[in-house]
Amino acid sequence: MEILSTQNARVKEWASLLEKKHRDKLDKFIIEGIHLVSEALRSDWDIQYIVYDTEKGVPAELKEDIAGYSGGAQYVAVSQAVLEKCTDTRTPQPVFAIVHKRNALLSSLLKEDSAMVMVLDGVQDPGNVGTIIRSADASGAKGIVLGKGCADLYNPKTIRSTMGSLFHVPVLEADLAEVLPAAKEQGMKLVSTSLQAEVSCYEYDFRSGGWIVIGNEGKGISAETAALVEEHVLIPMQGQAESLNAAMAATVLLFEAMRQRGRRG
Repeated sequence: MEILSTQNARVKEWASLLEKKHRDKLDKFIIEGIHLVSEALRSDWDIQYIVYDTEKGVPAELKEDIAGYSGGAQYVAVSQAVLEKCTDTRTPQPVFAIVHKRNALLSSLLKEDSAMVMVLDGVQDPGNVGTIIRSADASGAKGIVLGKGCADLYNPKTIRSTMGSLFHVPVLEADLAEVLPAAKEQGMKLVSTSLQAEVSCYEYDFRSGGWIVIGNEGKGISAETAALVEEHVLIPMQGQAESLNAAMAATVLLFEAMRQRGRRG
């Protein structure tokens, strides 16, 4: 299939996915560039369209991944004008894909009572959300829970910041007021950071797992969430900075947990 006009109905739908309201309505999102498309293919996500520059053809870097992909994606060649209309980056990528959303199941995150799970409460910066997902993937966490008020998981900036980890670690978008009590009932420990905490994150025992809660960049975790968190740790610092940003704090805790737990997630 080849589409050259930016007025094509399918092209207009693709371009609409740059806005959250349309992503929510259609339950799809757009990913840009060879790396992200490759990661989606390797992870066998439900890809509807793979769209590429008609003059350059399908990028050679994707051909092996395409050969191993079990899904039913349609391949569409388009003009440079269409690429520019449908992509968020300043310099249009030679390929993008339209992908169906996937929401993790709470039951899958509760299966292992010693798992590490990252919980985000009102983290609003797309770069922070994406980086935390990337760190959770790298450290072997079993999943991420995004509460209300977080940056949109499918915002192009969030997706780019994950560097493809979105396709490797389960992400659940849910109301923390419902999810966290369910986790506690299953015996999961809820732990967050606090400048007033007496226990260092390097002294805290992560070996039996836990759900690490990271709050809003400026306000921290909400009062409702704080009422559910029973354990707090301090990230020791020697310099003049008062605190770390959300992504840095999450990464420190995730990798300390990984160090303590060896190869387990």
